[in-house]
Amino acid sequence: MSAFKLTKHVTGYTFGDPVETGIIQGEKTYGHQELPLEVHVEKGYGSISFSLTKHDRVYGLGPNLGGINKRGRQYESYCTDDPLHHEDKTTLYGAHNFFILEDDDVATGFFIDFPSRIRYDVGFTDMDLFTIDIHGEDFTLYIIEGDSLKDIVVNFHAVIGKPYMPPKWGLGFFQSRWGYETEEDIRKVYETFREKDIPLDGIYLDLDYMDDFKDFSLSGDRFPNFRTLVSDLKEDGVRLIPIIDAGVKMEEGYDVYDEGVAGNHFVKDESGKPYVAAVWPGKVHFPDFLQESTRAWFGDKYQFLTDLGIEGVWNDMNEPAIFYDETSLSEGIEAAIEAKGQNLGVMPFFALRDKFMNIGNRDEYYRRFYHEIDGKRYSNEEVHNLYGFQMTVSASEGLRKHLGKRHVLISRASSIGMHRYSGIWTGDNSSWWSHLDLNVKMLPALNMSGFYYVGADTGGFGGNASGELLTRWMQFSIFTPLLRNHSAIGCAFQEPYAFGEKVTAYNRHLIKARYSILPYLYSEMLKSYEDGSMMFTPLSFEYFGEEALQAEDQLLLGEELMIAPVVKSNARGRYVYLPEDMALVSFREDEVRLSAAKAGVTYLSYGMEDLKFFLRRNRMMPYIAPGRSVKDLSMKVIHLVGYLETEAFYTLYDDDGTSYGYEDGMVYKTEFSARRDEDGDIKVSVRNENPNIEKVIFTLMDGDENSITKEVQV
Repeated sequence: MSAFKLTKHVTGYTFGDPVETGIIQGEKTYGHQELPLEVHVEKGYGSISFSLTKHDRVYGLGPNLGGINKRGRQYESYCTDDPLHHEDKTTLYGAHNFFILEDDDVATGFFIDFPSRIRYDVGFTDMDLFTIDIHGEDFTLYIIEGDSLKDIVVNFHAVIGKPYMPPKWGLGFFQSRWGYETEEDIRKVYETFREKDIPLDGIYLDLDYMDDFKDFSLSGDRFPNFRTLVSDLKEDGVRLIPIIDAGVKMEEGYDVYDEGVAGNHFVKDESGKPYVAAVWPGKVHFPDFLQESTRAWFGDKYQFLTDLGIEGVWNDMNEPAIFYDETSLSEGIEAAIEAKGQNLGVMPFFALRDKFMNIGNRDEYYRRFYHEIDGKRYSNEEVHNLYGFQMTVSASEGLRKHLGKRHVLISRASSIGMHRYSGIWTGDNSSWWSHLDLNVKMLPALNMSGFYYVGADTGGFGGNASGELLTRWMQFSIFTPLLRNHSAIGCAFQEPYAFGEKVTAYNRHLIKARYSILPYLYSEMLKSYEDGSMMFTPLSFEYFGEEALQAEDQLLLGEELMIAPVVKSNARGRYVYLPEDMALVSFREDEVRLSAAKAGVTYLSYGMEDLKFFLRRNRMMPYIAPGRSVKDLSMKVIHLVGYLETEAFYTLYDDDGTSYGYEDGMVYKTEFSARRDEDGDIKVSVRNENPNIEKVIFTLMDGDENSITKEVQV
């Protein structure tokens, strides 16, 4: 073991000869650092264990099942394509090995830099024991210290690098469906949004737009006028976001395949030939994204899309997902032929059935193909969690090169480090109330891992959403930076207008409210980029007490808001824990009302027609008039709604929304403040850097629900 300091608060301990993952940034200062816990390394495995008291909590581990406190479950860190997120699943699409262990007195952060499988048993097998099994002996353990939970996260973010920042239009509303099969389908969706007066910034394109599921291709039959379609919609502020998958179809004459073979860009099997697996196009090869030359080659292929006017992409199937490979398919076929005509008992029948039913994403596949890193060969299993990360690096660098401005980019597979290049959605969830609840609980752990442009498939991807579920989900999702309604072919349509006029009116109101608060969400993302703070914080990170620990379906957003969505069917409201006096905000396009909400547990009436959230004491939140898209939004008139006791304040961050100027500090910061002087009079002030702001209107409430409105010309 060798030890080093990365920063004052971050210490690293290296075991063996780890693969350079590119996750941690900064200079290492080697010296004697005593390891404050026992780490066992033997026979090719590493293990760590912690004793747990009844007061210990475990936070983090990225987009996983379970609550904000991860105790009582098992997890596997191994990017896996599995669309059925049942309660007993241990692994999903991400591998985020950062967690914080806290008791009532002290908290410590841990990050395990290791690109393959790690198993976490967080008091599941033994309620008093947290065990970690690392499937390899070459890894680096980082210990992150800080004065608070939030401070530990900031100190971790300081060494993993700044997060991806989408263009401002990336915070608009996006509609998506696997099953928008033609240009006519896309135009119909766009036109219906406009007819129904529902704001829209983009439509995601699933596999339907491709020619025979081939990357960087177009179906001439279904999308004969693709360039015109892109141009027509973009003129009205609506962009198309096509999908790109990891697998490249094996087809001579297909340029991506031919170039990949000629350039030695595909992963290899044991014999050194391109590995053959199957996904949507049938048999495919996988680009070896762990090679720099392959990332550059594949990244340049995105020019096919940017030349058509595309400014955003989503990468999918990049765990990588595998339907079958040649070996497993041959074994299944041979077993079926051998079984023909036999009188199969139940166990032989189950064995035969499993040859096909469990053929996808088998662990053995990832041991059958290899990557080359700096001249050394690794099986995919050894570096598995880097694959989706490096595919997204390829896409990000290619899009940046060929667009010259910010792009929207999200990925399904993820690991920490990828946060510098893209956002993520939480994968193929389902139209279940439990998945709405899960969406709430995933967000803090995603922020802890460095990801801010995040969201779930609103309404659920698989299954059939009801109008009630979609609307309740929308009441939460309008606060998430990535807001996309996405569903699967064969499932019920779930566009905001798909459930009749009453539900359409609910969703129209909510989506318009999203555009009104969009400057606030964008500002909070810019702040997180600057200082590494979380956007979505558990109450337990800010307040003490058992109530704050248990209120896992409530989140703090920024320093100003608390959101408490309804996550159960047939509910007309919910109980809410208020750790301090707050203002309840009832937000509508034509009226924003504030009312006093006293600390404690209270029942909140919350109808489907409402949008309600809480504003903390001496805080303000900005909003503007909504528009049909981000293109139509105006910052000329800024409204501030605030809860004033002594002095309330807010600093609004903004920029041009498209360039990379924010990386060099080119951000407008406008400071709003309101205070009560010695005579009880309210004084407001604006210190403005933003040339787009002309007028500011303050609406302030005190603890007795007295309200005052003041207007300032800038």
